[in-house]
Amino acid sequence: MPARTNPVHDLSQKFALLFGTEARFVQAPGRVNLIGEHTDYNDGFVLPAAIQFQTTVGIAARPDQTLLVFSENYAEQVEFSLDPLPAQPRHHWSDYVVGVVRGLKEAGVRLPGANLLIHGDVPQGAGLSSSASLEAAVCYALLEAAHRKLGGTETALLCQRAENEFVGARCGIMDQFVSVNGREGHAVLLDCRSLEFRHQPIPEQVRMVICNTMVRHSVAGGEYNERRRECEVAARYFSGILPGVKALRDVSLKDFEKHGSGLTETIRRRARHVIRENERVIAAASALARQDVTYFGQLMGESHASLRDDFEVSCRELDVMVELAGRVDGVFGARMTGGGFGGCTINFVQSDYVEMFKSKVAEGYERETGQKPEIYICMASDGVSCLE
Repeated sequence: MPARTNPVHDLSQKFALLFGTEARFVQAPGRVNLIGEHTDYNDGFVLPAAIQFQTTVGIAARPDQTLLVFSENYAEQVEFSLDPLPAQPRHHWSDYVVGVVRGLKEAGVRLPGANLLIHGDVPQGAGLSSSASLEAAVCYALLEAAHRKLGGTETALLCQRAENEFVGARCGIMDQFVSVNGREGHAVLLDCRSLEFRHQPIPEQVRMVICNTMVRHSVAGGEYNERRRECEVAARYFSGILPGVKALRDVSLKDFEKHGSGLTETIRRRARHVIRENERVIAAASALARQDVTYFGQLMGESHASLRDDFEVSCRELDVMVELAGRVDGVFGARMTGGGFGGCTINFVQSDYVEMFKSKVAEGYERETGQKPEIYICMASDGVSCLE
């Protein structure tokens, strides 16, 4: 992974050149999900960690009701009025900004006009939540400009609504929640129904190594939303049989085995993944608490197999990456991470073996697929914050 520097100095100069004023800066991280995939929108459990890839936003208020937003990543500037806001998404990166602004206005926050400069280094389309990072950073920056505060959970929910209702991706709460509530050196065990959470320490001898297959995906596409629909079909089926079922989170494995035969084969496999994955998350959190990385790694492998076979969101490149990791010494576990259909794998690797892991996996992946992967050694980081 390339050396990382504090972006504020360079961005301050760029902001001054663009807008002629000084700015305040905030950052919000991307995330990697250690285990618990496609459980969040089923009111289930997840175990992600914030990572040091981030979106940085510089902001300064202006005297009118205009938002002028420049994205360094796209080398593009957009301008829109706060009153009225654009009514429809453009299927453009600026939709995330507009969605957050709409959410803040609906929450009663009086926003000033502002100039914004956005810079992100979260790999896009890799399943590391570049969109949630952008939403959280923009939200926090706008709150700073308005001299307002919102609680962490309220901020995360507002950003999720922006993506659900304006952008059109029916994501769960996990990505936004961990971008706001991450803690250095810890994963976050989150109950996606109650939004209760606790920080779980990641063992010091473990490195989170993320392997990017370089196969891009978009969760706003149809496959992600179709999986969510399939889970809702299963939940409705069980709610007609069992009392108190509002989501697949409420269905036990015993109930599934007793009553699941009434589902179509496809819907049955989707439900089985979610129900078993919830059990794996709870077991994995317990394994972290007692520093049992061997069992944690076993659960990662089971999760990947379930995502590949039952939920059908893996792809050849992800499977190749996981298989290669399993042949390298010092690897506790590997699995795909994120919505699927491309993106990244997450690997728990003993610190002494990281360099060997990188070289062997990179060589093997290029040999098998013809593509060069990107491999990032990550540490769990803090959530959204102001930068000095």
